[in-house]
Amino acid sequence: MDTASLIIILFCIVMSAYFSATETAFSSLNRIRIKNMAEKGKRITLLKAAEAEFEEKKSIFIGYAAPVRTEEEAKAIVEEKKREYSDATHNVWAYYIDNGARARYSDDGEPQGTAGQPMLNVFQREGVENVCCVVTRYFGGILLGAGGLVRAYTKGAKIAVDAAGKSMKRVWTVLYVPCPYTYYERVKLEVEAFGGIIRDTQFGAEVELELLFPEAQAQPFL
Repeated sequence: MDTASLIIILFCIVMSAYFSATETAFSSLNRIRIKNMAEKGKRITLLKAAEAEFEEKKSIFIGYAAPVRTEEEAKAIVEEKKREYSDATHNVWAYYIDNGARARYSDDGEPQGTAGQPMLNVFQREGVENVCCVVTRYFGGILLGAGGLVRAYTKGAKIAVDAAGKSMKRVWTVLYVPCPYTYYERVKLEVEAFGGIIRDTQFGAEVELELLFPEAQAQPFL
């Protein structure tokens, strides 16, 4: 290992972050979770909020799905849909945030395990996270049975997710690197070699670099 690499190891202060064209969010929490999520170098969520409906044995099912970032946002959507469809027989909901670190659901009066959990399963099969879904049911007078309910709520969540579309964001790591002036040019070359970006440079007693790396490349750089 050369001298430049040793200096980088000694002085790097690592913070994990999510960076996209639309937003940047810094977090020093749950680093192991973030690192594991980044094995594929991407996060998939919904492109927009959307609604779709279908009829099953005279029952009307209305699926609504939306991208969310926090549990507070998800809970607000659930309450909004409960108000909007206050006359419905059931408003079953589920949300799945941060790769399942925060996942909740409610069967809202349907037999346990026949509604909310199948909706969570849809998110996992579709590979989406940071999503909230509410499937509203207007009972049509014909019982569907446990298997029929599972299929109906699965379909309600699936068609809502399909209507919303998917959005992919790459996961990045931010590194703050104090660097002596004598190694500045060498560090720039190393950053480029590992697919990184110099996001900001401050010149003072030494050069302070703010670097962005695709998550999979951050550890090899160090």
